[in-house]
Amino acid sequence: MTIIARNKRASFDYTLGGRYEAGLVLTGSEVKSVKTGHASLKGAFVTVKGSELYLTNALIPRYAHAHRDTKHEDSRPRKLLLRKQEIRSLIGKYRTEGLTLVPIRLYTRKQLVKLEFAIGKGKKTYDKRSDIGKREAKRRMEKALRQN
Repeated sequence: MTIIARNKRASFDYTLGGRYEAGLVLTGSEVKSVKTGHASLKGAFVTVKGSELYLTNALIPRYAHAHRDTKHEDSRPRKLLLRKQEIRSLIGKYRTEGLTLVPIRLYTRKQLVKLEFAIGKGKKTYDKRSDIGKREAKRRMEKALRQN
């Protein structure tokens, strides 16, 4: 498994819950571009259209050595492939509980391109500050233990 792109701000901006793995519907030049490491999940999110899930705002640029006629939008919505039961439960949580579907990482498994995303609830500013304070306190304690 090769990790291609990570969403580093996901755990900072959201309290993450259950994680899911989904396949992506990509064109040939997009797959080549992703496998060479040219993809970004910065600012990406998962949206619901009807009874389908889409990855929106993920940047996958055109493959450099692709034929000139193969053009695609770099940040077009890309359909996610999941089981119907998983999609129904996710849509229910998305609509009723007001949760967000946050992409975490993009990776390859064998020859397939997969997306890991999680159910997240947005953090408030004071939650972020408390997380930073806890992290710094933990670092100070570890530093004090190493010095002794």
